[in-house]
Amino acid sequence: MAGGLAALDEVMELMSDEVVELGPFPECWTRRHLLGLEDLTAEEITAILDKAEIFKRAMIAGKRKVPVLGGITNCNLFFENSTRTRTSFSLAARRLGADSIDFSASTSSLSKGETVIDTAKNIEAMGADIMVVRHRTPGTPHLLAQNLNCCVINAGDGPHEHPTQGLLDILTIRQRRHTLNGLTVALVGDIAHSRTARSNIWGLKTLGAHVIVCGPSTLVSPRWNELDVEFSYSLDEIIPRVDVLNLLRIQFERQHDRPFPSVREYAHLYAMNRDRLARAKKDILILAPGPINRGVEVTPDVADGPQSAILEQVTNGVAVRMAVLWLVSSVQRAAAVGG
Repeated sequence: MAGGLAALDEVMELMSDEVVELGPFPECWTRRHLLGLEDLTAEEITAILDKAEIFKRAMIAGKRKVPVLGGITNCNLFFENSTRTRTSFSLAARRLGADSIDFSASTSSLSKGETVIDTAKNIEAMGADIMVVRHRTPGTPHLLAQNLNCCVINAGDGPHEHPTQGLLDILTIRQRRHTLNGLTVALVGDIAHSRTARSNIWGLKTLGAHVIVCGPSTLVSPRWNELDVEFSYSLDEIIPRVDVLNLLRIQFERQHDRPFPSVREYAHLYAMNRDRLARAKKDILILAPGPINRGVEVTPDVADGPQSAILEQVTNGVAVRMAVLWLVSSVQRAAAVGG
Protein backbone atom coordinates (compact mmCIF):
# COMPACT_ATOMS: atom_id res chain seq x y z
CA MET A 1 0.00 0.00 0.00
CA ALA A 2 2.88 2.36 0.83
CA GLY A 3 4.34 1.85 -2.64
CA GLY A 4 0.97 2.61 -4.18
CA LEU A 5 0.66 5.87 -2.22
CA ALA A 6 4.19 6.84 -3.22
CA ALA A 7 3.25 6.27 -6.84
CA LEU A 8 0.12 8.39 -6.34
CA ASP A 9 2.27 11.18 -4.89
CA GLU A 10 4.44 11.00 -8.00
CA VAL A 11 1.36 11.30 -10.21
CA MET A 12 0.15 14.25 -8.11
CA GLU A 13 3.54 15.95 -8.46
CA LEU A 14 3.26 15.67 -12.24
CA MET A 15 -0.07 17.49 -11.97
CA SER A 16 1.08 20.12 -9.44
CA ASP A 17 1.50 22.90 -11.99
CA GLU A 18 -2.23 23.02 -12.71
CA VAL A 19 -4.24 26.07 -11.72
CA VAL A 20 -6.78 24.22 -9.57
CA GLU A 21 -5.50 22.86 -6.27
CA LEU A 22 -7.00 19.40 -5.90
CA GLY A 23 -5.48 18.72 -2.50
CA PRO A 24 -3.93 15.42 -1.39
CA PHE A 25 -5.11 12.23 -3.01
CA PRO A 26 -7.47 10.42 -0.61
CA GLU A 27 -5.67 7.48 0.98
CA CYS A 28 -8.95 5.55 1.19
CA TRP A 29 -9.38 5.48 -2.58
CA THR A 30 -7.62 2.50 -4.19
CA ARG A 31 -10.16 1.52 -6.84
CA ARG A 32 -9.58 1.76 -10.58
CA HIS A 33 -13.25 0.96 -11.30
CA LEU A 34 -16.54 2.40 -10.07
CA LEU A 35 -19.13 -0.34 -10.49
CA GLY A 36 -21.67 0.60 -7.82
CA LEU A 37 -22.22 2.20 -4.42
CA GLU A 38 -23.27 -0.94 -2.58
CA ASP A 39 -19.68 -1.90 -1.74
CA LEU A 40 -18.28 1.59 -1.08
CA THR A 41 -17.48 2.74 2.44
CA ALA A 42 -18.64 6.07 3.86
CA GLU A 43 -15.05 7.27 3.59
CA GLU A 44 -14.85 6.39 -0.10
CA ILE A 45 -18.17 8.05 -0.92
CA THR A 46 -17.11 11.15 1.00
CA ALA A 47 -13.82 11.26 -0.90
CA ILE A 48 -15.70 11.39 -4.22
CA LEU A 49 -18.06 14.09 -2.92
CA ASP A 50 -15.19 16.20 -1.56
CA LYS A 51 -13.30 16.14 -4.86
CA ALA A 52 -16.52 16.86 -6.77
CA GLU A 53 -16.94 19.98 -4.63
CA ILE A 54 -13.49 21.15 -5.71
CA PHE A 55 -14.27 20.60 -9.38
CA LYS A 56 -17.62 22.36 -9.05
CA ARG A 57 -16.03 25.38 -7.38
CA ALA A 58 -13.51 25.51 -10.23
CA MET A 59 -16.33 25.52 -12.80
CA ILE A 60 -18.22 28.23 -10.91
CA ALA A 61 -15.02 30.30 -10.79
CA GLY A 62 -14.86 30.13 -14.57
CA LYS A 63 -12.15 27.48 -14.90
CA ARG A 64 -13.78 25.45 -17.68
CA LYS A 65 -10.66 23.32 -18.08
CA VAL A 66 -8.82 21.48 -15.32
CA PRO A 67 -6.36 19.58 -17.53
CA VAL A 68 -5.21 16.87 -15.13
CA LEU A 69 -6.01 13.99 -17.50
CA GLY A 70 -3.97 15.01 -20.51
CA GLY A 71 -3.13 11.97 -22.63
CA ILE A 72 -6.07 9.95 -21.27
CA THR A 73 -8.76 8.64 -23.63
CA ASN A 74 -12.28 8.10 -22.32
CA CYS A 75 -14.76 5.98 -24.27
CA ASN A 76 -18.51 6.14 -23.64
CA LEU A 77 -19.59 2.57 -24.40
CA PHE A 78 -23.36 2.92 -24.37
CA PHE A 79 -25.62 0.07 -25.44
CA GLU A 80 -28.74 1.96 -24.35
CA ASN A 81 -29.93 5.38 -25.43
CA SER A 82 -28.76 8.26 -23.29
CA THR A 83 -28.54 11.99 -23.65
CA ARG A 84 -27.86 13.51 -20.25
CA THR A 85 -25.49 10.90 -18.78
CA ARG A 86 -23.46 10.48 -21.96
CA THR A 87 -23.16 14.24 -22.46
CA SER A 88 -22.23 14.73 -18.82
CA PHE A 89 -19.43 12.16 -19.00
CA SER A 90 -18.16 13.65 -22.27
CA LEU A 91 -18.10 17.16 -20.78
CA ALA A 92 -16.41 15.88 -17.63
CA ALA A 93 -13.66 14.12 -19.59
CA ARG A 94 -13.00 17.10 -21.85
CA ARG A 95 -12.88 19.54 -18.96
CA LEU A 96 -10.21 17.32 -17.42
CA GLY A 97 -8.20 17.49 -20.64
CA ALA A 98 -8.94 13.92 -21.74
CA ASP A 99 -10.04 12.86 -25.19
CA SER A 100 -13.60 11.53 -25.25
CA ILE A 101 -15.16 9.27 -27.87
CA ASP A 102 -18.67 7.85 -28.15
CA PHE A 103 -19.55 4.30 -29.18
CA SER A 104 -22.85 3.61 -30.90
CA ALA A 105 -24.14 0.06 -30.49
CA SER A 106 -26.53 0.46 -33.42
CA THR A 107 -23.65 0.83 -35.90
CA SER A 108 -21.28 -1.69 -34.31
CA SER A 109 -20.39 -5.28 -35.18
CA LEU A 110 -22.60 -6.51 -32.35
CA SER A 111 -25.29 -6.96 -34.96
CA LYS A 112 -22.95 -9.44 -36.69
CA GLY A 113 -22.51 -11.55 -33.56
CA GLU A 114 -19.54 -9.87 -31.88
CA THR A 115 -19.67 -10.18 -28.08
CA VAL A 116 -19.70 -7.22 -25.69
CA ILE A 117 -16.32 -8.32 -24.32
CA ASP A 118 -14.80 -8.51 -27.82
CA THR A 119 -16.18 -5.07 -28.66
CA ALA A 120 -14.72 -3.59 -25.47
CA LYS A 121 -11.36 -5.28 -25.97
CA ASN A 122 -11.10 -3.91 -29.50
CA ILE A 123 -11.82 -0.39 -28.27
CA GLU A 124 -9.30 -0.84 -25.47
CA ALA A 125 -6.72 -1.98 -28.05
CA MET A 126 -7.24 1.35 -29.84
CA GLY A 127 -6.00 3.15 -26.73
CA ALA A 128 -9.00 3.65 -24.44
CA ASP A 129 -7.91 4.21 -20.83
CA ILE A 130 -11.39 4.54 -19.32
CA MET A 131 -14.56 2.74 -20.40
CA VAL A 132 -17.85 4.30 -19.28
CA VAL A 133 -20.41 1.52 -19.78
CA ARG A 134 -24.19 1.52 -20.00
CA HIS A 135 -26.02 -1.72 -20.78
CA ARG A 136 -29.51 -3.10 -20.23
CA THR A 137 -28.12 -6.29 -18.65
CA PRO A 138 -27.24 -6.07 -14.93
CA GLY A 139 -23.61 -6.90 -14.21
CA THR A 140 -22.21 -6.00 -17.64
CA PRO A 141 -19.75 -3.38 -16.28
CA HIS A 142 -18.58 -5.93 -13.68
CA LEU A 143 -17.98 -8.49 -16.44
CA LEU A 144 -15.96 -5.97 -18.46
CA ALA A 145 -13.93 -4.96 -15.40
CA GLN A 146 -12.87 -8.60 -15.05
CA ASN A 147 -11.77 -8.80 -18.69
CA LEU A 148 -10.21 -5.39 -19.41
CA ASN A 149 -7.05 -3.65 -18.25
CA CYS A 150 -8.56 -0.17 -18.48
CA CYS A 151 -10.75 1.54 -15.88
CA VAL A 152 -14.47 0.74 -16.01
CA ILE A 153 -17.23 3.05 -14.78
CA ASN A 154 -20.83 1.88 -14.53
CA ALA A 155 -23.16 4.38 -16.22
CA GLY A 156 -26.23 2.21 -15.61
CA ASP A 157 -26.67 -1.55 -15.89
CA GLY A 158 -30.32 -2.38 -16.35
CA PRO A 159 -32.27 -1.98 -13.12
CA HIS A 160 -29.17 -2.72 -11.00
CA GLU A 161 -27.16 0.46 -10.27
CA HIS A 162 -26.33 3.93 -11.59
CA PRO A 163 -23.61 5.02 -9.17
CA THR A 164 -22.79 8.47 -10.52
CA GLN A 165 -26.49 9.42 -10.51
CA GLY A 166 -26.71 8.31 -6.90
CA LEU A 167 -23.58 10.32 -6.08
CA LEU A 168 -24.83 13.51 -7.71
CA ASP A 169 -28.14 13.21 -5.86
CA ILE A 170 -26.27 12.73 -2.57
CA LEU A 171 -23.93 15.64 -3.34
CA THR A 172 -26.93 17.89 -3.97
CA ILE A 173 -28.44 16.92 -0.62
CA ARG A 174 -25.14 17.50 1.18
CA GLN A 175 -24.73 20.94 -0.37
CA ARG A 176 -28.20 21.99 0.78
CA ARG A 177 -28.24 20.22 4.17
CA HIS A 178 -24.49 19.89 4.92
CA THR A 179 -24.91 16.32 6.16
CA LEU A 180 -26.82 13.17 5.30
CA ASN A 181 -26.73 11.75 8.79
CA GLY A 182 -30.17 11.72 10.40
CA LEU A 183 -32.10 12.92 7.34
CA THR A 184 -35.23 11.14 6.14
CA VAL A 185 -35.06 10.69 2.38
CA ALA A 186 -38.00 9.31 0.38
CA LEU A 187 -37.55 7.75 -3.05
CA VAL A 188 -40.91 7.85 -4.81
CA GLY A 189 -41.94 6.02 -7.96
CA ASP A 190 -40.69 3.02 -9.89
CA ILE A 191 -38.47 1.39 -7.26
CA ALA A 192 -38.74 -2.04 -8.92
CA HIS A 193 -37.03 -0.98 -12.16
CA SER A 194 -34.92 1.98 -11.02
CA ARG A 195 -31.13 1.67 -10.93
CA THR A 196 -31.04 5.22 -9.59
CA ALA A 197 -33.11 4.11 -6.58
CA ARG A 198 -30.71 1.31 -5.75
CA SER A 199 -27.59 3.46 -5.92
CA ASN A 200 -29.30 6.12 -3.83
CA ILE A 201 -30.38 3.56 -1.24
CA TRP A 202 -26.88 2.16 -0.77
CA GLY A 203 -25.20 5.56 -0.66
CA LEU A 204 -27.78 7.23 1.57
CA LYS A 205 -27.81 4.38 4.11
CA THR A 206 -24.01 4.28 4.23
CA LEU A 207 -23.93 7.99 5.07
CA GLY A 208 -26.51 7.68 7.83
CA ALA A 209 -29.81 8.68 6.22
CA HIS A 210 -33.12 6.96 6.86
CA VAL A 211 -34.58 5.81 3.54
CA ILE A 212 -38.24 5.35 2.61
CA VAL A 213 -39.27 3.82 -0.71
CA CYS A 214 -42.76 4.79 -1.80
CA GLY A 215 -44.98 3.93 -4.73
CA PRO A 216 -47.70 1.54 -5.93
CA SER A 217 -47.61 -1.96 -4.46
CA THR A 218 -46.74 -3.28 -7.93
CA LEU A 219 -43.51 -1.25 -7.87
CA VAL A 220 -42.52 -1.24 -4.20
CA SER A 221 -41.68 -4.45 -2.36
CA PRO A 222 -42.00 -4.88 1.41
CA ARG A 223 -38.80 -6.93 1.23
CA TRP A 224 -36.83 -3.68 1.41
CA ASN A 225 -37.56 -3.94 5.14
CA GLU A 226 -35.01 -6.74 5.24
CA LEU A 227 -32.33 -4.18 4.34
CA ASP A 228 -33.56 -1.66 6.92
CA VAL A 229 -35.37 0.43 4.31
CA GLU A 230 -38.87 1.59 5.15
CA PHE A 231 -41.58 1.13 2.54
CA SER A 232 -44.90 2.89 2.03
CA TYR A 233 -47.67 2.85 -0.53
CA SER A 234 -48.93 6.32 0.43
CA LEU A 235 -47.05 9.53 -0.34
CA ASP A 236 -49.60 11.52 1.63
CA GLU A 237 -48.84 9.53 4.79
CA ILE A 238 -45.08 10.03 4.71
CA ILE A 239 -44.82 13.55 3.29
CA PRO A 240 -44.98 15.46 6.64
CA ARG A 241 -41.82 13.77 8.00
CA VAL A 242 -39.65 13.76 4.88
CA ASP A 243 -36.59 16.01 4.59
CA VAL A 244 -35.74 15.13 1.00
CA LEU A 245 -38.04 13.83 -1.73
CA ASN A 246 -36.46 12.19 -4.76
CA LEU A 247 -39.09 11.71 -7.48
CA LEU A 248 -38.07 8.88 -9.80
CA ARG A 249 -39.15 8.62 -13.40
CA ILE A 250 -41.57 5.83 -14.31
CA GLN A 251 -39.46 3.34 -16.30
CA PHE A 252 -41.99 2.33 -18.94
CA GLU A 253 -39.21 0.96 -21.18
CA ARG A 254 -38.20 -1.61 -18.53
CA GLN A 255 -41.70 -2.85 -17.73
CA HIS A 256 -43.45 -5.82 -19.32
CA ASP A 257 -46.88 -4.98 -17.89
CA ARG A 258 -48.44 -1.66 -16.96
CA PRO A 259 -48.12 -1.56 -13.13
CA PHE A 260 -51.01 0.88 -12.61
CA PRO A 261 -54.27 1.58 -14.45
CA SER A 262 -53.28 4.96 -15.94
CA VAL A 263 -50.74 7.76 -15.82
CA ARG A 264 -53.48 10.05 -14.55
CA GLU A 265 -54.12 7.77 -11.57
CA TYR A 266 -50.39 7.57 -10.80
CA ALA A 267 -50.11 11.36 -10.89
CA HIS A 268 -53.14 11.69 -8.61
CA LEU A 269 -51.58 9.44 -5.98
CA TYR A 270 -47.85 10.13 -6.26
CA ALA A 271 -47.08 13.38 -8.10
CA MET A 272 -45.55 16.12 -5.96
CA ASN A 273 -47.89 19.08 -6.38
CA ARG A 274 -48.77 22.33 -4.65
CA ASP A 275 -51.21 20.71 -2.21
CA ARG A 276 -48.69 18.11 -1.04
CA LEU A 277 -45.98 20.76 -0.82
CA ALA A 278 -48.19 22.70 1.59
CA ARG A 279 -48.31 19.67 3.91
CA ALA A 280 -44.56 19.06 3.76
CA LYS A 281 -41.77 20.57 5.84
CA LYS A 282 -41.09 24.16 4.79
CA ASP A 283 -37.49 23.36 3.90
CA ILE A 284 -38.18 20.08 2.08
CA LEU A 285 -35.74 19.46 -0.77
CA ILE A 286 -37.16 18.21 -4.08
CA LEU A 287 -34.97 16.14 -6.39
CA ALA A 288 -35.84 14.46 -9.67
CA PRO A 289 -33.30 12.70 -11.89
CA GLY A 290 -33.95 13.85 -15.43
CA PRO A 291 -35.53 13.79 -17.76
CA ILE A 292 -38.58 14.62 -15.64
CA ASN A 293 -42.10 13.96 -16.81
CA ARG A 294 -43.86 17.19 -15.88
CA GLY A 295 -47.32 16.50 -14.58
CA VAL A 296 -46.58 12.83 -13.89
CA GLU A 297 -43.95 12.69 -11.11
CA VAL A 298 -43.98 16.41 -10.37
CA THR A 299 -46.06 19.41 -11.39
CA PRO A 300 -44.32 22.31 -13.17
CA ASP A 301 -44.84 24.78 -10.31
CA VAL A 302 -43.04 22.46 -7.89
CA ALA A 303 -40.31 21.49 -10.38
CA ASP A 304 -39.49 25.16 -10.94
CA GLY A 305 -40.06 26.28 -7.32
CA PRO A 306 -37.55 27.27 -4.62
CA GLN A 307 -37.54 23.82 -2.97
CA SER A 308 -36.43 22.18 -6.21
CA ALA A 309 -32.77 21.42 -6.89
CA ILE A 310 -33.30 19.65 -10.21
CA LEU A 311 -30.98 21.87 -12.25
CA GLU A 312 -28.38 21.80 -9.47
CA GLN A 313 -28.37 18.02 -9.87
CA VAL A 314 -27.44 18.40 -13.53
CA THR A 315 -24.54 20.73 -12.72
CA ASN A 316 -23.39 18.44 -9.93
CA GLY A 317 -23.45 15.52 -12.36
CA VAL A 318 -20.56 16.97 -14.35
CA ALA A 319 -18.55 17.66 -11.16
CA VAL A 320 -19.16 14.16 -9.77
CA ARG A 321 -18.13 12.54 -13.03
CA MET A 322 -15.00 14.68 -13.16
CA ALA A 323 -14.13 13.46 -9.66
CA VAL A 324 -14.76 9.81 -10.53
CA LEU A 325 -12.78 9.97 -13.79
CA TRP A 326 -9.86 11.62 -11.99
CA LEU A 327 -9.86 9.21 -9.05
CA VAL A 328 -9.99 5.95 -11.00
CA SER A 329 -7.50 7.09 -13.64
CA SER A 330 -5.09 8.31 -10.94
CA VAL A 331 -5.06 4.85 -9.37
CA GLN A 332 -4.45 3.35 -12.82
CA ARG A 333 -1.61 5.78 -13.51
CA ALA A 334 -0.09 5.14 -10.11
CA ALA A 335 -0.08 1.39 -10.77
CA ALA A 336 1.72 2.02 -14.06
CA VAL A 337 4.27 4.35 -12.43
CA GLY A 338 4.79 1.90 -9.56
CA GLY A 339 5.47 -0.92 -11.99
